[in-house]
Amino acid sequence: MPASMKHTVIAMALSLVSIAAAGPTLAGDPFVSLKMSRLPAGSMAVPFELATLDGKVVKSSELAGKVVLVNFWATWCGPCKEEMPSLARLQQQLDPSRFTMLTVTTDLQRQGIAHFLSQLGVSLPVLFDEDQEVSRSFMVRGLPTTIVIARDGTLVGRAVGPRAWDSPEAAAVMRHVMESGK
Repeated sequence: MPASMKHTVIAMALSLVSIAAAGPTLAGDPFVSLKMSRLPAGSMAVPFELATLDGKVVKSSELAGKVVLVNFWATWCGPCKEEMPSLARLQQQLDPSRFTMLTVTTDLQRQGIAHFLSQLGVSLPVLFDEDQEVSRSFMVRGLPTTIVIARDGTLVGRAVGPRAWDSPEAAAVMRHVMESGK
């Protein structure tokens, strides 16, 4: 067998061993089943203050001690529209003293957003990121993007694209973060 082929066979064997070794770890990670990326340990959420649909201001500092799911979306985003009802159902499944859901949009038409949510039959907190500073700080590149923040303000997970947020897997991720803090 030529040397280059031996190296290829060895590399493939090592790859299989590393995948097999990671298998049990990945199988127990609730983020994997939801296809969420884990974020580097110690990554902290950037503090923010944003106005809500009804004009109140939400400060991230006031959310300390809770797990926070932040969903970035827009009314023109088809996949965002699809996942909104499941976000509302997830919010209803979890203890509001331990979990907060925020949706963030850069859309500026408040009446259009209220109409959009009404048509979907959804009641979710909507925050306005008019200058897109918060979206940039969370490195939002596509919609929907969802970030999970642990009780201590560390970023723990990221999903780009729609998810079934009311699924058992999504509830398991949120409960895992509420219990473990990561």
